[in-house]
Amino acid sequence: MHVVILGCGRVGSALALQVERHGHSVAVIDQDPRAFHRLPASFAGVKVTGVGFDRDTLVEAGIERADAFASVSSGDNSNIISARVAREMFGVQRVVARIYDPRRAEVYERLGIPTVATVRWTRDQILTRLLPDAVTPEWTHQGGQVVMTQVIPSKGWVGRLVKEIELEAGVRVACVTRYGDGLVPEARTMVQDGDILHIVATRKRAAEADAIVRADPKPGA
Repeated sequence: MHVVILGCGRVGSALALQVERHGHSVAVIDQDPRAFHRLPASFAGVKVTGVGFDRDTLVEAGIERADAFASVSSGDNSNIISARVAREMFGVQRVVARIYDPRRAEVYERLGIPTVATVRWTRDQILTRLLPDAVTPEWTHQGGQVVMTQVIPSKGWVGRLVKEIELEAGVRVACVTRYGDGLVPEARTMVQDGDILHIVATRKRAAEADAIVRADPKPGA
């Protein structure tokens, strides 16, 4: 693959090196040539000084043969415009933009532009650790309507089938973390003490579903 990265800050430079370690070619774009000092002398990729949404800059970086494009500069506007140019003008299929403003991220996700909302992601990760009972998405579909959250089921569910939780809460259990390992539940998979369930639900239903799983099953269920 050939990957083009906009932004040679801490994230962009680390991303470029990791892509290269995976055996792919990479080009990094940044307006400030001093930013490339973050890349070691051993870096074999292309370094392009310029604006990320400028056509000539992108062409110099190999966008016409790129398989993926990541916008991780410090500016939301630059990131989203560059991502749209890469996808809509050059037809790059794998495109992602880092966005600081959570409200903007939601808008762009509805437009079908995959984003990494830095502030929102950090907030949710910290909340998960501070408030174990808080409903914080582990993953959000780019359309914004479907989320995956983790929940520890109540003791009352232990020994019951995972599919019973799915029926009761109206969710899908995508994965179970058990003793540190992940497993995809099957029809006969039962809940064990200490399990963490990773449930997929609509955003509107996530909180209600979470409450159902944390509570004991209804009598007769």
